[in-house]
Amino acid sequence: MTRRRTIARGFAVAVVVTVLAAACGKNDNASKGTTTTKAGAGGSSTTSASNNDRGNIDGVLTLGTLLPESGDLSAIVKSLRTPVDMAVKEINDAGGVNGKQVQVASADDGTDPAKAATGFDRLVSSDKVDAILGPAASSVVKGVLDKVKSNGVVDCSGSATSAELTDLQNKGADGGYFFRTAPPDKLQGPALADLVSADNKTAVALLVRNDSYGTGFATALKNRFKANGIDVVANVAYDPAGTGTYDTDVQKVATAKPDAVVLIAFPDDGGKVLNSMIKNKIGPADVSVYTADGLQSSSFYQKVSATDPTVVKGMKGTAPSSAPSGVTSPFIAKFKATGVDPIFSSYYYDCTMLIALAAQSAKSDDPAKIKDEIPKVAAGGTKCNSFKACKDLLDKGTDIDFEGASGRVNLSAIGEPTVGSYDIWSFDAAGKVQTEPPDTQIQIDEKDL
Repeated sequence: MTRRRTIARGFAVAVVVTVLAAACGKNDNASKGTTTTKAGAGGSSTTSASNNDRGNIDGVLTLGTLLPESGDLSAIVKSLRTPVDMAVKEINDAGGVNGKQVQVASADDGTDPAKAATGFDRLVSSDKVDAILGPAASSVVKGVLDKVKSNGVVDCSGSATSAELTDLQNKGADGGYFFRTAPPDKLQGPALADLVSADNKTAVALLVRNDSYGTGFATALKNRFKANGIDVVANVAYDPAGTGTYDTDVQKVATAKPDAVVLIAFPDDGGKVLNSMIKNKIGPADVSVYTADGLQSSSFYQKVSATDPTVVKGMKGTAPSSAPSGVTSPFIAKFKATGVDPIFSSYYYDCTMLIALAAQSAKSDDPAKIKDEIPKVAAGGTKCNSFKACKDLLDKGTDIDFEGASGRVNLSAIGEPTVGSYDIWSFDAAGKVQTEPPDTQIQIDEKDL
């Protein structure tokens, strides 16, 4: 079990927050303190006003990170964890929320619904968190959404993008407690399809994970390719839990003789699939291979070949922009200085800030009050782009419009972005992610779909 601990470190100083192991390096969160746990059900609670009070409502905002210390997405955990560290340091340096320092507990989502459920239960029952950041993967969010509702805990993911979550929210499966700052795949699908179309591809094959992320993405891709007049010559969904070589699935794609393959995968399964694609002569050296944020990691090539980074050279894709054009958030330069891949980083920073500002606006750590304030602090007032600036306005009774590191974070009625800005990126010969300049970003607005 992940140990509980307090946060006291930003990206550059002092004590580390969460116990999240990055696949590409040393776990630098090994032994620093324990979280100040809130009063249990029989303890004191000074601001209780919620039907879902689990002993957590004590005036101290306690966040829980439920992120992939293990599993398919563990390679990008630093990209998701570091911005939370930085946001909480910024908040606490500005005096905290409602005059008290924000506390953080952590758990592993394992890139697995069952493992995430165990971590979720501990965060809610033992650590008494008011809000959770994560899980990372859409399928994992789906697996805990009923717990979000039944426990009345605010949940914000900066990386779960499946269109299926939109449907679940519309049906009330989250009770209004789930939010996301990363735009849904109903927006990224068209962006990626437009990229492929602009490269003059005419016979495209889709090879996707058979889960809510992969199949939802495939639907958005197919619809946009049809609108663009591009033929989808194969649409194959593979079992991401498969232990074989994926040759059968890949051969279905190869038989269709595509001039481009769109691979929607996570690193562990994606590495196996790409190995089979290379063997079947539809790898990056043979046809144009496109992908999305699930494989946007400079360590991904190691899942394909431990010693040859050129196996991914030329792969190209889209991802929600880490630094959208026109955004002036101070977070962007600070995060760049960390040297961590900026995969969904701005979106996790924005999740953390929205929750903290909503709690400040509500003058409470009651999740029921926080969820109602999140849409209000995200739009409609005086613009501000740091916790201190926004807090000063709130303290004066001024409505705010938090301008995030990911851009304007105005949310729909169900708590998700309606506009997406997407980077174009590729792998170089060293297997590193290279992102094209901001003026190449693809903008998609749901009202235009």
